[in-house]
Amino acid sequence: MRRNQPPAVVHLELHTSSSEGARAFYEGLCGWRPERVPVGDRSYFALPLGPSLGGGIVECHTERSIWLPYAEVRDVSEVTERARTLGAEVLLEPREGPAGWRSVIATPCGAELAFWQRKR
Repeated sequence: MRRNQPPAVVHLELHTSSSEGARAFYEGLCGWRPERVPVGDRSYFALPLGPSLGGGIVECHTERSIWLPYAEVRDVSEVTERARTLGAEVLLEPREGPAGWRSVIATPCGAELAFWQRKR
C-alpha cells in the first residue's frame, strides 16, 4: 500500500449462521468452490472471488447474514481511532492474527467495515 493512497477493499467475508447452506448456494449460483481452512475448532471456508480480492465464509451466531468488506490500511490502530472520532462504534478493537492486524467498526449509518493491516 502506497502512502496517501485510499484504502482498497482486499477481502470480502460472509458472516452467516449456516456455512453449509451458504457454500451450497454460492457454488450453485456463482460456481465458487469454497475450500475449508482449519482455524482452531471453528470452520472457515476460503472463497476464490478473483485475482485481487480474497474472500471467505465464517459460521457465527448471527440473526442475519452479512458481507463484511476488509479495507487494507497502513496503521489499523490509527484508522480505527479516527473512525471512532467520526462517530463509528468499534465492534472489534485492533487484534493481531497470524498474518496481520484487524479491527471492525459500525459506521454511524449502521454499516460494518473491517480494517486490515498486513504484517511486513
